[in-house]
Amino acid sequence: MAEKKVYQVADWNGQSGERWVAHQARLDAMAAVFGQTAIEAAAPATGERVLDVGCGAGASSLALAARVGAGGHVLGVDISEALIGRARALAPQDTPVQFQVADASSAELPEGAFDILFSRFGVMFFDDPTAAFAHMRRALKPGGRVAFVCWRGLAENDWVRLPMDAIKGIVPPMAPPDPEAPGPFSFGDRARVARILTAAGFTDIAFAPFDASIPFGEGATRDAAIDDAVKMTFEVGPLSRLLADQPDDIRARALAAVRAAFAGCPGERSVMIDRATWIVTARNPTS
Repeated sequence: MAEKKVYQVADWNGQSGERWVAHQARLDAMAAVFGQTAIEAAAPATGERVLDVGCGAGASSLALAARVGAGGHVLGVDISEALIGRARALAPQDTPVQFQVADASSAELPEGAFDILFSRFGVMFFDDPTAAFAHMRRALKPGGRVAFVCWRGLAENDWVRLPMDAIKGIVPPMAPPDPEAPGPFSFGDRARVARILTAAGFTDIAFAPFDASIPFGEGATRDAAIDDAVKMTFEVGPLSRLLADQPDDIRARALAAVRAAFAGCPGERSVMIDRATWIVTARNPTS
């Protein structure tokens, strides 16, 4: 497990981090509706302090800072130096937010300092999620709140399911992943997430499904939008990693198959893709 963690840190401080920085504005726009829904569930109030876990390039942290105001504070943490650098560059001066390169599962955090533990798609990658949440809970005040958004299962998320199904028979199949291994869909099972949070000491755990159809590809014409969606799929996300070491002929066949799959999605100057999430809330006991 330690080797897996080292690989993830290296990846986010390497190619994955660089790609996300390059597409930062676009990726944050895709995630905005999910992050905003989770923020509404967290209900941050003026003057509160928030820990934003896996903050990426800081869009969620800045949105939280706007809610807590000058009297509040947001600490955004992420393992990617590239993304934290981007977050610092984007943060307006005098915004009540601080960004730190850190692994929230083990970083030294001030005990009992935060009113809210928040995350937008940043908590599904811990090697030991129960230990990670127990560690982060110590940074919450008694009665402090948790709110995060995470993906439901892969089968419900067409932004990955469609291209992955399209390349079956073209790219050698991968071994089925351990559903509880760290990864974007590892929190798809609400019963598992409830067990993790309960074991970590949280109470009042609740789940609300939240789905949205978002433009995955955009362009001046329908064909341009489809090309744009294919380009995004090949540059960012699980498929990009799967195809990274494949020869050119396999990549070309995969591209044609993915393009055909996206051509069946709705949209005029866009390719609309369904995304399915959980909005999860919980509370730190008062004693």
